Amino acid sequence: MYNHNSIVIAVILFVLLVVAVEIGYRLGLRNQPRSDDEAKSHINALQASLLGVLALLLGFTFSLALQRFDSRSQAVVDEANAIGTTYLRTNLLPPAIQQESQRLMRNYLDVRAREGAVALSDESVRQALLDQAAQYQNALWHQAMLAAQEDKSPVTSGLYIQALNSMIDSFGSRNAALDRHVPEVVLYLLFISFILTWAIVGYAAGAAGHRPSRVAYLMLVLVVLVVFLIIDLDRPRRGVIEVDHSSLTSLQTAIDAGDYGDLQDGQ
Repeated sequence: MYNHNSIVIAVILFVLLVVAVEIGYRLGLRNQPRSDDEAKSHINALQASLLGVLALLLGFTFSLALQRFDSRSQAVVDEANAIGTTYLRTNLLPPAIQQESQRLMRNYLDVRAREGAVALSDESVRQALLDQAAQYQNALWHQAMLAAQEDKSPVTSGLYIQALNSMIDSFGSRNAALDRHVPEVVLYLLFISFILTWAIVGYAAGAAGHRPSRVAYLMLVLVVLVVFLIIDLDRPRRGVIEVDHSSLTSLQTAIDAGDYGDLQDGQ
């Protein structure tokens, strides 16, 4: 389901719900002569129960999607902070290693910022950028090992290695957050519940001898909109609601301008 456009999914769901209401209405209208007051009361009770279950599922799924969206947003901020801290601590390294490490850090930040603008569905481009980021991590780690051999002080090279390790960890955390989605089985269960519920709504109206009210169709539209938001929140780089990457781009701008802990220009 993740590979399909969220608007298309919402439109298909809307059509299915309208069809379910109509089928339910026709079945209820056909069985109206056989429906006594007790049967109608039972149908109304069943309808109320299904609407309650539907509200519970909808709230649970929306909360799940929102939590994942928040975790992705926080992962971007955490990675930007980790990269910024690592870049600042390059100033603790010996001069020759410092220059090379800062160059690698700038390139690494550029790759991470560009990867944030690539849709998850564009797997080849995204994987190429991830591989490139991993290469820069290896190069930075090599420079850190050289610094540790030259300066064994835990206050200088030790602090830098600690920051670099946190930066690499944040890389994995951000990628893991991007790959976590609402389980498809939950969405399928939600859709099946929608269809059954609105079929019962249509059946209850038919059994009562009238068309479903406008309020029922208004609720139908509202439910479809909520489902669209759930799916959109679960797609951090493809929908209307996207994860904010300004923390990475702002950091990149500051570093490129020499306003972020670059002491060489003032020496």
